[in-house]
Amino acid sequence: MGRIMIIGAGGVGGVVIHKCAQLPEVFTEILVASRTLEKCKAIQEQLPRPIQIAQVDADNTKEVVGLIRQFHPDLVVNVALPYQDLTIMDACLETGVDYLDTANYEPRDEAKFCYKWQWDYQERFQERGIMALLGCGFDPGVTNVFCAYALKHHFDEIHTVDIMDCNAGDHGHPFATNFNPEINIREVTQKGKYYENGEWIETDPLSVHKTFDFPEIGPREMYLMYHEEMESLVKHIPGIRRMRFWMTFGQEYLTHLRVLQNVGMTRIDPVRFQGVDIIPLQFLKALLPEPSSLGENYRGKTNIGCMITGVKGGRERTYYVYNVCDHAACYREIKAQAISYTTGVPAMIGAKMILSGTWKGAGVFNVEQFDPDPFMEDLNRYGLQWIEKFL
Repeated sequence: MGRIMIIGAGGVGGVVIHKCAQLPEVFTEILVASRTLEKCKAIQEQLPRPIQIAQVDADNTKEVVGLIRQFHPDLVVNVALPYQDLTIMDACLETGVDYLDTANYEPRDEAKFCYKWQWDYQERFQERGIMALLGCGFDPGVTNVFCAYALKHHFDEIHTVDIMDCNAGDHGHPFATNFNPEINIREVTQKGKYYENGEWIETDPLSVHKTFDFPEIGPREMYLMYHEEMESLVKHIPGIRRMRFWMTFGQEYLTHLRVLQNVGMTRIDPVRFQGVDIIPLQFLKALLPEPSSLGENYRGKTNIGCMITGVKGGRERTYYVYNVCDHAACYREIKAQAISYTTGVPAMIGAKMILSGTWKGAGVFNVEQFDPDPFMEDLNRYGLQWIEKFL
C-alpha cells in the first residue's frame, strides 16, 4: 500500500517499527532512520521481515531531505524528539511527503506545550497538497479520538473532559522515566494549566491532586498538569466548558524529582563545568536508564482514558472510556513496556489511516478532526482494546 520512513529508534520508535512490520500489506517498504545507527540495527535484527536502516541527523533539514529523496516514502513518521518536529516538517514540505508525529514541537530552551508553531504550517501544507497529522500517540492521540468518538455517538454537546493517565507499573529502578528523560522531566516540572469557562488557569507544578479509583488498578493519587491535547480539543470540540489533564505519580518518584529540582539537576539552561557548558537535565538523562531498556522487568498495568460529561437528547450524562495495558504482555509481544506501546501503536494506526486514504486532506490536522470510527476499530484490532461505561 505504501512506503514509510520512520525517524527515531527509541522505545516508541521500536513499537512503531514492530507494529508496521506486522502489516506488510499496508507498509510495503520500511526505512528506519536515527542519529544512532546501532539502535536501528538492534531493532532490525528483532524483526521477521527485512527493513532498511539509515543514519540521519533530524536537526538537519538538508540531511532529512536527502534521505527522503533517496528512499521516496509516501509518509514520514516522526518519533524522534519534539525539538525536531519543525525541521522534519520543513523536509516534508520541500519533498512533498505527508507527515505524522506523536508530540508537539517544543523549543530546546523553554519547556512549553504549544501547537502554534506547527499550526502555522497550515497554508504551506495546503498549498503543497500534503497533510501533517499531529499528536498521534495516546495522550495526545487516542484521548483526542476518544473525545471525537464520544461526541459522534454519545453526546449532542460535551461540557467537561478529564483526561486521566495512570501508570501503576513497577520497573524495579529507584528512579527512571518511561520515555525520554529530558522530555518527561520538562513536562512534569512545568506549571499546570487547565481550561474553564473560556479561560486558561495556571497552577503551581503538581499542586492540585486528588484520588481516583482506576479500573483494574485501584485508587491512585493523580496530579493536574498541562498537556498539549487540551489545546487542540478546546479548539476543535465545540461547547467545552472545562478541560483538565491528570497523571499519577508514586511518592518515591516525586521525592526523587523534588531532590533533583532542589539541587538544580532539572535545569535546562547552560551551566559552566570545568570550562565546558553543559545542560544539567541533559547530563541527568545520560545517567538514567534508557526507557527502551525498562520493558524486560516491568510489571503492572497502565490505565489511560477520558471522563466526559455533557448532554444527549436534553439529558445530562457521564461517559468514561479508557484502555488498560499490561507491561509484561507488551514485552512478550514486541519487547516493549506499556508506555512505549500505548504511544507507538496509535502512531502505526494513524500511518495506516493516511496510507489507506481513510484519513486524508491537505493541511495540518489534529486527530480529532477526522472520523474516529475506523481508528477506534483498529485500536481493538491491534492491541489497545478500549472499554466504555456510562456512570
